[in-house]
Amino acid sequence: MNARSVRGAVAVAASLCALTGVTACNVQSGTDAAAAEDSASPAQAKDLKVGWSTIYLTPSWMQQTLKMLQTDVDKLKSAGKVSSFKTFNANGDTSQQIAQIRAMIQQKYDVILVDAGSSTALNPALEQAVASGITVVAFDSLPTSTKVIRVGTDQKAWGSMMATWLAEKLGGKGDIIAMNGPAGVAVSEDRWAGAAEVFKKYPDIKIVSNVHSEYNLAPAAQAFASAYSAHPGIQGVFSQGGALSAAALQTLVKQDKKLVPITGENYNGFLKLWQSKQKEGFSSLATAQPNYLSVIALEAAVAQREGVKVPQDIDVPLPEITDGNLAQYAKAGEPDDSYPINDISQAEVDKLIGK
Repeated sequence: MNARSVRGAVAVAASLCALTGVTACNVQSGTDAAAAEDSASPAQAKDLKVGWSTIYLTPSWMQQTLKMLQTDVDKLKSAGKVSSFKTFNANGDTSQQIAQIRAMIQQKYDVILVDAGSSTALNPALEQAVASGITVVAFDSLPTSTKVIRVGTDQKAWGSMMATWLAEKLGGKGDIIAMNGPAGVAVSEDRWAGAAEVFKKYPDIKIVSNVHSEYNLAPAAQAFASAYSAHPGIQGVFSQGGALSAAALQTLVKQDKKLVPITGENYNGFLKLWQSKQKEGFSSLATAQPNYLSVIALEAAVAQREGVKVPQDIDVPLPEITDGNLAQYAKAGEPDDSYPINDISQAEVDKLIGK
């Protein structure tokens, strides 16, 4: 684009801002815009209006995510890159989440972060936002749209990691109970798909019960107790969620049964109980859906506004919590339903987002 064209475009944009009453259009003067167009130096994000659309906010994982995200927002505000930040909670209602996203489009947000309540239903609204010039970055629960940046972990790899550890721990043979999430939930199905591929390689490992439960302690405890009463001779438990793991381990402890290996997640109640039973020989491997996915998402959005070629799909490595590093994660003074996670460094974030 030549300088004359740039000046013309800026004049039109400035007129539109005046007509609509928008106060933060970030319109450069003709000279400055032309210089920016010709300059090799990267753009600088400035005074971005950021919104986070989340399907719900009540779970402790979401509360921790918001806290971590707010810390990064505050840092970016101090740097002059973000001017405002607001959370939009859909309270589990996908139609409400769509409405909130469309409201952010009308309110001319610069960045929309999203934790999607549906992998497909939000796509039209998110693509409308992108077409309007908004940078859209999804994290954790992802839409299928190829128009938005997506930040997540590999859920099949999650299941594969857990199953591989358990199979090797058992020497490739034994009866196990599988503790999965609700039937039909994408995360649960993906994790189990990854695990099932591994278990196929071990014909001497028999899954005597495949349990589906909510990711909550009480229903999971009831479901595991029922399965265990029918199969008390198991050698291990494949569990794909922290509350599920805690329910299984608590049941064995309360019934004074042999503590078989149980895979897990960074659910603090499970981590603390695991730590307390290490001297009795209990062993586990856990991973996490890290809260810092939100930080990576925000940093990716800002980087794209600065002209960085951010990958469309950012695959964040899964942490590994082992017998050796458990003490770094288990938090005695924090609630059982919290999800302790170590911070991610700025250098790691920059590498993931292509800076």
